[in-house]
Amino acid sequence: MEHLHAPWRIEYILAPKPKPNGQSLFAGIAASSDDLANLVVLRERTCFAMLNRYPYNGGHLMVIPYKQTADLTELTPEELRDLMLVTRRCIDALQRTMKPDGFNVGLNLGQVAGAGVVDHLHFHVVPRWRGDTNFMPVLAGTSVVPEALADVAVRLRTALAEPPVDSPPA
Repeated sequence: MEHLHAPWRIEYILAPKPKPNGQSLFAGIAASSDDLANLVVLRERTCFAMLNRYPYNGGHLMVIPYKQTADLTELTPEELRDLMLVTRRCIDALQRTMKPDGFNVGLNLGQVAGAGVVDHLHFHVVPRWRGDTNFMPVLAGTSVVPEALADVAVRLRTALAEPPVDSPPA
């Protein structure tokens, strides 16, 4: 049997886990100004986008409202609109920088639906390539991400700083 080594994971495993204080992981990141450490690639008025620290695939982003809620009905029409517009911008940036063949886009509402952060809804934007699923996730429950997250974040920040190709006039 071959072994894969992921030494960067030990930092997460051994790190002290914050005690619940009513604030979600994402609310803490939203309030932080350290976008580099938090892998935030875009901030807009009502939401932000960040790379998933434990991605399913390279370039896996999350689009998150600043408002902490687990329920879509608690977001205003403006917040819902902004979530979708930022999701579209992220897809555009990923297309330009990583050239995927497709995307999985969605949100998991509730623990039984697969939400890892149950108290703060967020959209996942996962780039996909033909043949990107192989024996690793199927047999070993392991994902292989071929590019460092910090490098992906730099490329996406650059792409997101440019207006989208089909951007409507402001």
